[in-house]
Amino acid sequence: MAASDEVLGAVSVAVAQFAPGADREANLEQVDRLAHAAAARGAELLVLPEYAQFFGGTLSPAWLEAAETLDGPFVTTLGAIAREYGMHVAAGMLEAVRDGRAGNTIVVLDADGVVVATHRKIHLYDAFGHKESAVLQAGDVDRIGVFALGGLTFGVQTCYDIRFPEVSRRLVDAGADVLLVPSEWVPGPLKEHHWRTLLTARAIENTSYVVAADQIPPAGIGVSLVLDPAGVELVALAEESGVALATLERARIDAVREQNPALRLRRFHVEPGAPGGRAASSV
Repeated sequence: MAASDEVLGAVSVAVAQFAPGADREANLEQVDRLAHAAAARGAELLVLPEYAQFFGGTLSPAWLEAAETLDGPFVTTLGAIAREYGMHVAAGMLEAVRDGRAGNTIVVLDADGVVVATHRKIHLYDAFGHKESAVLQAGDVDRIGVFALGGLTFGVQTCYDIRFPEVSRRLVDAGADVLLVPSEWVPGPLKEHHWRTLLTARAIENTSYVVAADQIPPAGIGVSLVLDPAGVELVALAEESGVALATLERARIDAVREQNPALRLRRFHVEPGAPGGRAASSV
């Protein structure tokens, strides 16, 4: 059923996980397989992991060589997949940007295959022994990726951004009811604990849904999940490739925010930590 035929304020979302590699064609085949499975279950939005287009293991010049523009083969094929299955698709890619680096970008396409939002990772993963900034360029803090679907507003961030609560809060201030978090959450001691705790905290403190898609081992931990505005886990995957669906409802958001009006009662606001002025919505 098309999104326009659905009850306004209720959106069926699929969270998907797999293990992208250096073969970009093979990655797109996996995306198509997951999209087919999600569409067969009525999904209106499919959320795929960070680096769904290319993942080359250790950071190297190969990452820069794999970077594409937003009108390149990956996004073009992603648009065709979105049109074929009649649903929005969000996925991570390496975007070709200036200064000899790549952007770690999440791109969202609507059911017509049109780009409706992008997010370039703001906080690069220079932690736990990794250094994304060696080849990647951080996103502009003044740009906010949001889009509307089925009476809800979705905000986009990725992976390490989730450790910085102000990113989620600015998305909510821009109107987001749902936080999308495509990720490649690196395994390690306590990392699954961090993943679940941080995602749950972002849901609870913002009284918003959280939809988080991770890569599966060996590069990620899997455990893709959907949390409701009270931090309740609606669905979760383990370590295998696959999809899980949940229905996001405006009524649930309203009920939680009525009981816990934390957003209305707060006495602080978030501003960018770098020059640039007011945030601007972007595509």
